[in-house]
Amino acid sequence: MRAVIQRVKESSVKVDSKITGKIGKGLLVLLGVAESDRPGDADYLAEKIINLRIFEDENGKMNRSLIETGGEMLVVSQFTLLGDCKKGRRPSFINAANPEKANELYEYFVKKVRDKGIFVETGQFRAMMDVSLINDGPVTLIVESR
Repeated sequence: MRAVIQRVKESSVKVDSKITGKIGKGLLVLLGVAESDRPGDADYLAEKIINLRIFEDENGKMNRSLIETGGEMLVVSQFTLLGDCKKGRRPSFINAANPEKANELYEYFVKKVRDKGIFVETGQFRAMMDVSLINDGPVTLIVESR
């Protein structure tokens, strides 16, 4: 699994001009699922992301995690994160999981984060989405399960 994480002041996602998810201060997580991924990959990413010390403490240092700050999370499925651009001019998505498997692991990831007490909103799987955010920092990281 591959995640692009952005620390945000707020973020939302719309499908057909209708908001399907909206958060305040927290993390926007764009999540890609590979064909080789298993539930253990989602377990790893969920734990890693909610415990990353990327929020500022009282001294302005990145020392606090999402779970410590009570922040929220918006998770958006994005299979294009698995695009391989090494050859030619068109990305290859051969490593991306099929939609059924990807949705299963996406939903599993969301459940794992919610089970830790984090408020989580989501986009709509396999839909064209408009994602808005106010980046905080900016702080943007890539985390992979392998």
